[in-house]
Order: sequence, then C-alpha cells, then structure tokens
Amino acid sequence: MAHRLETSPFRWLLPVAVLGLVILGWDLVVRLNDLPPYILPGPLRVLDTLIADRDVLLGSLMVTLRTTLVALVLAAVGGAALALLFASARIVEFSLFPIAIILQVTPLIAIAPLMLIYLSTDTAVLTCAWIVAFFPILSNTTLGLNSVDPNLRDLFRLSGAGRVKTLRLLQMPTALPYFLGGLRIAGGLALVGAVVGEIAAGSAGQGSGLAFRIVESAYRLNIPRMFAALLLISLAGILIYAGLSLLSWLLLRRWHESALGKGN
Repeated sequence: MAHRLETSPFRWLLPVAVLGLVILGWDLVVRLNDLPPYILPGPLRVLDTLIADRDVLLGSLMVTLRTTLVALVLAAVGGAALALLFASARIVEFSLFPIAIILQVTPLIAIAPLMLIYLSTDTAVLTCAWIVAFFPILSNTTLGLNSVDPNLRDLFRLSGAGRVKTLRLLQMPTALPYFLGGLRIAGGLALVGAVVGEIAAGSAGQGSGLAFRIVESAYRLNIPRMFAALLLISLAGILIYAGLSLLSWLLLRRWHESALGKGN
C-alpha cells in the first residue's frame, strides 16, 4: 500500500492540499480579525502586490538567483576538487579539513558585516553564499570517495590498476551519489547564504536582491511587499531543489538503487 501511494500521481495532491489549507487558514485569520495590511496582509493582497511590483521584485529575484547559482557552481567545483585532493593525499585532508569545519560552524550573520567592510557588496554576498554551500559538497564527496567497497578496491589492485585509474573508475562513480546529495543540500544553503548577505548589505543601505527589498520594505512598513519577496524566495528555493533533484535522477536513474524505479 505504501508503495502504491509513492508511485500514485495523487501523491502530489497531498502537499498541494495541505498548502491550500494553510493559505485558507491565513486568509480566514486576516478576515475574521480584520487585520490591517501593515500588520498581516492577506494572501490576495500579497498576490496583488506581487503583480503590481513585479518589475522591481522580479529584477531583484534575478539578482538573488544569479548570486545563488554562481556560488553553487563555485562550491561544487571547489568542493569536489578539494575532496579529490583529500582522497589522494590524506595529509592534505588532515591539514585543511579542520579549516573547512571552522568556516561551516562560524555564524554567517556575524561575519557578513565584516565582509562588507573588506569586499564590494556583490562579492561579499557571493562569498556568504559560497561559504555555506561549500562544506556539504566537500564533506559528502569526501565521504563518498572513502566509502569504496574494500573488496572492489582489492580487485582493482590485483588487476594492476594504478591510483589514477582506481580513482576514475571506482572511487568517483562511488562518490557521485554522495556528491549529488551534498549538491541538493548546498543548493538551499546557497540561497540562504545569499539572503543573509543581502540582509546585511540592506541594513547598510546597499544591494538590490530580494532580501534587500525585504529590509527596504520593513523600513517603509510595506508589509505586503515583504511577504511578496518572501514568497519569491520560497519559490526560488523550491525551484533550485527540484532542478537539482532532477539532475540527480538523470545521472543515477540507470544504475544506482537510490534512483531506480523513481521515474515509473
């Protein structure tokens, strides 16, 4: 029964129905309590604001998405390359991995204002997004490269395969699902990092992304625009996750058990 539910097209109706109930409850709270828009705007008011301010909000959305995607690409390339270096030289892993952990556990909101002092606004926001996206890719890919079946490793050694061939034909395919899992996590974190950086820049009166519009709207008590910007950020996060999940399925669907049968 659980399998039939997972493969049924009606599985998509469940989250849509729950979301519809949440929106309906939100609208009822606003109407029954007669709340003014500067306290809590209703969903229709937010939609009207999104349409009326679409030029400003969509332009800011493009800025945030561009920062997020660039940071994600840089994190994917850098994280995968450093993980390969870790797998080839353990002394490098022992030397640099603690630094990566320090970057990950340092509160981003605390260092974002410092970045704005030493870097340009765009570079500072990009750096914030890159920092939080980098570690999941590095950590997951390193784990994947080190998770090779010992029997397969011995088989490669007995067949005379060198380190490069073993890395290319055994370790990298084994690490690919781990890398893609880290990439899905990093996609959402890159968006969060971009938003945090833009909020810090917006507090300093700089920037043009969606988070800057949120800060700007808060100063002007334009709460409907705040909610419209938040809605676009949420939709951007869903879009990024869906795109990365599709990429993962396309790369793994023919051979890895995590994706087999999901397209049926």
